[in-house]
Amino acid sequence: MIMPYSNELSTAISLTKDLIHIDSSDPGAYEQEIGDFIFDWFTKKGIHTEKDQVLPGRYNVLAKIEGEIDDPALVYICHMDTVTFGDGWTMNPLGGNELDGRIYGRGACDMKSGLACAMSAFASIASEVTASGIRPKHSFCFIATVDEEDFMRGVERAMTVGWVTKNSWVLDTEPTNGQIQVAHKGRTWFELTVTGCTAHASTPWKGADAIAAMSEIIVRIRQQINACPAHYDLGKSTVTFGQINGGYRPYVVPDSCKVSIDMRLVPPTDTKEAVRIVEQAIAYGQQAVPGTCGTYVITGDRPYVEKDDDSYLLRQLSYAHTAVTGQKAAVTYFPGYTDTAVIAGTLHNHNCMSYGPGDLELAHKPDESVPCADILRCEQVLTALARKILLD
Repeated sequence: MIMPYSNELSTAISLTKDLIHIDSSDPGAYEQEIGDFIFDWFTKKGIHTEKDQVLPGRYNVLAKIEGEIDDPALVYICHMDTVTFGDGWTMNPLGGNELDGRIYGRGACDMKSGLACAMSAFASIASEVTASGIRPKHSFCFIATVDEEDFMRGVERAMTVGWVTKNSWVLDTEPTNGQIQVAHKGRTWFELTVTGCTAHASTPWKGADAIAAMSEIIVRIRQQINACPAHYDLGKSTVTFGQINGGYRPYVVPDSCKVSIDMRLVPPTDTKEAVRIVEQAIAYGQQAVPGTCGTYVITGDRPYVEKDDDSYLLRQLSYAHTAVTGQKAAVTYFPGYTDTAVIAGTLHNHNCMSYGPGDLELAHKPDESVPCADILRCEQVLTALARKILLD
């Protein structure tokens, strides 16, 4: 059963504060300093650790314990970057201050506390292996990635160099609010451009209003996505028109408009169906506003990931959670897109999931925080999971 909260019992709680002190904002300071900290932390413990450059000055970090079987390996994967600080803070975003049983700071829940839990669990198993002289049944890898908050090039590089494979048992420690989250909506991004013809606003019929055409397109896309069928696990597909630019002055008919679109898609709606919806909407907008022309490019394409009830890692993680907490964990889906979702979607790996401290609703916000009790729970569950898979 879970132990009472105590600073003295938890390496992960002190590590969370240390990691929050390091600015790893993306864009901003990025991951070099925090990557060096993690590399040195493992190296000083005598654990095999290496770096791999993903982007200039930005390195993934790998710690590894060799097992009798190298593939599948158990992999804890965590990103090092955070979003920028933003405005509205009442606490120091780099303070790592503890107040009323919570730790505050940028990345507190997304995901420096989860990173700390994974580091602590990995170090605990490494210490047990050294003390016992027993080689683990499978290799154990800890991977710290860059760029998760942007284009996810860190995890893509980890797959390219073979740090993680289609056979790996892969867990990220994103904030899941006590749940095991094993499925993801797809994420498809479009950039739409409409061109028209300028004219004076007093004689608009002499031009072609690109913004008016884009408004028709936006409404049409929204209607069509809302009409897509829901999924029993993942809910409904959604669409967000996150950024729009167009026009010059209020008295000029705009000859251009551009919009960025984020679609979160659930089965059976996929990118192919999304393309059909976009193309039909463009045709509708062009017809509604003669003289305009719409084009699009796909700027991001991540497939949805469905739950696999037969997943070995899901079974073992559920057991570890129950053993530590005395309660059964709810198994749900992750509302965003994570490093493990990229691995699952790219490699068709059914043993990819999320389990970590904190509540995703607090991520990216001012005064981001995480309960210390959550950190302790996850630290123990991650250690119990690794011990069961690798040493029992």
